[in-house]
This record gives sequence, structure tokens and C-alpha cells, in this order.
Amino acid sequence: MTGVLVSTAGVIFLLFAVVGMQIALRFREVSVPNLVGQSADQAAATLDPLGLQVRVEPLARIDPGIPAGHVVDQDPATGLTTRSGRSVKVWLSSGASAGSVPTLIGQSERSARARLEEDALPLRSISEIRSGRYPTDTVVAQEPPPRGSAATVSVLVNRGERGATYVMPDLIGVYGADAAEVLRARGFRVSVVGDHPYPGVEPGVVLRQFPQTGFQIAHGEAISLEVSR
Repeated sequence: MTGVLVSTAGVIFLLFAVVGMQIALRFREVSVPNLVGQSADQAAATLDPLGLQVRVEPLARIDPGIPAGHVVDQDPATGLTTRSGRSVKVWLSSGASAGSVPTLIGQSERSARARLEEDALPLRSISEIRSGRYPTDTVVAQEPPPRGSAATVSVLVNRGERGATYVMPDLIGVYGADAAEVLRARGFRVSVVGDHPYPGVEPGVVLRQFPQTGFQIAHGEAISLEVSR
């Protein structure tokens, strides 16, 4: 009876040892190898002995130095550690030539920028409109159109409907009273302050202004002009 118990205990111990070893091997930390330049099949073969899997991302990237269909980037990067059983994301090269222009209309500006960066297509320019017909900060037009071919892309973004705004002009050196009269006639609230003498400058000439030159202002906003006394 004692021999049977000892034998049973030995089998159970061996079973736990085997299972424990399998778990340890499955979740051991491994160093991620360099996959750049390999095909998807080669990358899978490289990762398999380490217990890792390859996951190919759907968007290819333009790279003149790496043939189409070969790894151009990976995550985690080479040399970082990860655990067995996990996947390594890879992006494949589309070769040296640009692919078709993606559809950006309806996307947010941020999403459009990210998509163009993934496709290695430089953003040439952003034009803006203000309209209540489209969602705010979305692309409403693009050049060239989707599925065309180009080295750069321009987009038209709707900034949303808003009241008219103006750019604050440079009033330094003009007569404060004249500037205030013009601004008040256009709906701005203007205060003119002359507290400090300024040698060599006639009284009433604008020395400082707020908002400063170039700032966006709207009707009803306050403008302060400091003039010489």
C-alpha cells in the first residue's frame, strides 16, 4: 500500500513539474529579433522558435530601400523583451513608388494627417473654410482625389461656423484718437490711455497696444491703446 502511494505521489509530482515547465517556457521573456528586410513568411519562421507570432498590419509603407512585401518596421522594436506567446506587429514595404491616394474626405484633420504619414505621402497644404454644412475640423475636399496618384496631397478643412473675425492691425506710431474712431465705428470697444510722456514723440501717438498685432479679434472685444502724453 505504501509503495502504491509513493508511486502515485511520484507521478503527480512529475505531472506538476512538466506542466510547470510548459508554463514557464510559454511565458518566458525573450528578446525580439530584427525582422526588417524579411518577408512575412521569413519573419514568421524567425519568430516561431521563440514562441512568438507575426501580425502583419494592413497598411503598407513606401520605402525605396526595402523591396515590396518585406518588413519595413516592427513593434516591439529590435532588442526589446516580450513574453512568449505574444505577437510582433510588422509593416510591409510597398516599394519605392507611391500607391494610390487614400480617401480623406470625412476624416478629422488629425486622422487625415496620420493616414498620410502611414502612406508616406507629404501633406502639401491645408486650406480652411467656415461652414455649418459640415462637421467641424473634418476634411471636406482633397487634391488629388481618392485613388489618384501623387507625391503630395492638399486638403480643405472645415473649421466650423463662427462670427466674423479680424486680424489686429499694427497701430504703433499712429494717432490714438484717429485709430479709436475707426475701430469704434466697426463695433470695437476702445480705450485710449496716455499716462507717460515719451521724449521725441508727439502727444497722442500710440506706443503700445493690446491685443498685439496679428491677433484674431471679433466684434465687441476690448482694445486698449497706450499713447504718449
